[in-house]
Amino acid sequence: MRAVAVRRGETTPRVIDVPRPTPESGEALVRTLRVGIDGTDHEVVGGTHGGFPDGAEHQILGHEAVGIVENPNGTRFDAGDLVVPTVRRPTGDGNGYFERDEPDMAPDGAYVERGIVGAHGYMADYFTSHERYLVGVPDDFATHGFLTEPVSNSEKAFEHAYASRSAFEWSPESALVLGNGPLGLLTLSMLVERDDFDRCYCLGRRDRPDPTIEIIERLGATYVDSRETPLPDVPDAHESMDFIYEATGHAPHAFETVHALAPNGVGALLGIPGDESFEVEGGRIHREMVLENKALLGSVNSNIGQYKAAKETLSAFPDWFTDDLITGVYDPGEVERAFETGDDVIKTVVEFDTV
Repeated sequence: MRAVAVRRGETTPRVIDVPRPTPESGEALVRTLRVGIDGTDHEVVGGTHGGFPDGAEHQILGHEAVGIVENPNGTRFDAGDLVVPTVRRPTGDGNGYFERDEPDMAPDGAYVERGIVGAHGYMADYFTSHERYLVGVPDDFATHGFLTEPVSNSEKAFEHAYASRSAFEWSPESALVLGNGPLGLLTLSMLVERDDFDRCYCLGRRDRPDPTIEIIERLGATYVDSRETPLPDVPDAHESMDFIYEATGHAPHAFETVHALAPNGVGALLGIPGDESFEVEGGRIHREMVLENKALLGSVNSNIGQYKAAKETLSAFPDWFTDDLITGVYDPGEVERAFETGDDVIKTVVEFDTV
């Protein structure tokens, strides 16, 4: 069968031929429909993130997928069910994090991630997965159900942000998303749809006309050009923010977020920066966090409950939004084009099959 992979020593994705997998006990065989490409996939291909499965000379890519159960193999699913797989799997015989359905909280070494580190991904004609790590989704998710995975990551970030404010009555009104890439736009749409936030902003670095700015403004949010208004200047130019969601991986943003937060505000950091050194006003940052009850938290991955919440969130998105977000659908043989970037590219997809 076809699989899109990167080989050791290479930095270009290519189609390879691999055996069709056979499901083991407790696993279902899934026929892949679509697999989304995000920044992590580019990092895996470039060799700056993740790692190959032990002993393998290639890594099958892809961690955002939607597919149809081909062979239920005695699992709770029926043939024809539409499913989305989660990303993390336990190492060895498992551990308490997975037993408690908290894989997203497991430390390095206690998990592998399909398509990212230590395990093959879903960018192939077929894949297998234990039923525990498959989430059933509605039939109309065939074209955009792969977005369940990134949306679930934001569901987790929101859940943890609210938990950090649960000791008092927190009534957020303003929110700022840092980054107008696919995850940033998905998160912005989630914030706009929530009842909590009256005013939403998205910070980016693009010139008009631009498709991401058009999406931001069609959602009813305000675009902030960081070249004109850097993050530390946002409170004066607009307002201090009750909630900030960082999806850029730009390391200074983690510290600049503190100043941009309103008293009692919380910032969620999801971008993963490279090694970078720079000076910060440590005393001021520490003082603001203490005297104004501000919080910063890091968040990665998600659990089954957050995938289920993501289904409901994704169902509530306006149809135009997912249509505009997905700017390219490619056959596996066009994978190099699928990984191309540019100002007209937001979210690309590799399509293996249709319903």
